[in-house]
Amino acid sequence: MSFALPAEMPDTGKVDADELKRRQRARFERVGKWLLPILMLALTLYAWDRIVVLNDIPHYILPGPGLVWETLIKDWGTLSGSLLVTVQITLMALAVAVIGGVGLAILFTQSRIVEMSFFPYAVILQVTPVVAIAPLIFIYVENRMVGLLLCAWIVAFFPVLSNTTLGLNSADHNLRDLFRIYGATRWQRLRHLQLPSALPYFLGGLRIAGGLALIGAVVAEFVAGTGGRASGLAFRIQEAGYQLNIPRMFAGLVLIAATGVVIYAALSFLSYMLLRKWHESALKREG
Repeated sequence: MSFALPAEMPDTGKVDADELKRRQRARFERVGKWLLPILMLALTLYAWDRIVVLNDIPHYILPGPGLVWETLIKDWGTLSGSLLVTVQITLMALAVAVIGGVGLAILFTQSRIVEMSFFPYAVILQVTPVVAIAPLIFIYVENRMVGLLLCAWIVAFFPVLSNTTLGLNSADHNLRDLFRIYGATRWQRLRHLQLPSALPYFLGGLRIAGGLALIGAVVAEFVAGTGGRASGLAFRIQEAGYQLNIPRMFAGLVLIAATGVVIYAALSFLSYMLLRKWHESALKREG
């Protein structure tokens, strides 16, 4: 009668040590992703302030961070109204880009002829600088708000279109064959297979398009160059430059940067909430 040798038992001390290191690393990453950027921002602001003070740089050349903050508070009444205008144009352009980009991407996947006919022109529209197109737009479009919206849409449209098209075409071919074997209609394949497969791609394009819509809105405002109550942050920066009000220029720039960060963070959170239950990109973040 033969007896099997017992399998080598794992070293529990080593396993516990590895598990402890893994938990410490995960804890450091959770804290570090918030703490390290804040620390770098604080060091940058301190270095900026020291450079201005030690070199006695005039505020009309380079204001210190404290003066920029004071200007932001003092001119908040003017800057907040312009911020709302810029945000409104950005969000409207992003919404139109999503509707048009997703709709056209679905049309491309349903008809190869349509895709071959129109996709090259979408590429041309993307690679042409909006600063070169904007003057022509404001010549032919009388409504200033529509012109700004059109400029921002041109910049934000292509990432949504290209990413969604890629996602719709990236559905598993084995599942495509399975749907075909069971006699699924084109609409059923689109709804139950292609759209879920394209969701991560679409959300990635949406995050890119959010920042680009803000850039397009700001560039369009610079080109439009009209004042009044309905003027965005770009005009306020331009106006402050003409008046050598450099602290206000920095304050407007801070608001634009903060708006871009908020838009990206909001879209990233939306992506996480939609993908966290099933997609690898979100599951890895939880692990």
